[in-house]
Amino acid sequence: MVSACLLGEACRYDGRSQRSERVLAALEGKAVIPICPEAAAGMGIPRPPVDLAGGTGVDVWAGRARALTRETREDRTAAFQDGAQQALEAARRFDVTVALLKEKSPSCGSQRVYETGVLRPGEGITTALLRADGRTVVSDEDL
Repeated sequence: MVSACLLGEACRYDGRSQRSERVLAALEGKAVIPICPEAAAGMGIPRPPVDLAGGTGVDVWAGRARALTRETREDRTAAFQDGAQQALEAARRFDVTVALLKEKSPSCGSQRVYETGVLRPGEGITTALLRADGRTVVSDEDL
């Protein structure tokens, strides 16, 4: 399973892709399931940027943190959780054991995420759910 933006799909919050030749080379010859939890949840492209508030993805699932738009502070937590659930369902359906996801994303970050505008250690909402289900999540920055 791979973040669709890394494969060249223009699904990021700003309407762009984050195509990574390094990722594409590493995946050559492998079966790939592209995912974008935020687009899957119907959040639109482009969409307002979102930061986590009150913690990381693990904290969101525990009810201690939220996903809020950066400017208006609109609560998008339920949409992010819906997208994460869809990613987990796909992982189960296709027997995915490893996900290669985009670092710093409030959904996909596996080492660092933005919390209220500050980059801090932690994982995104989708990553937290996949890991809780026993899946390995790797950062695109680790390739």
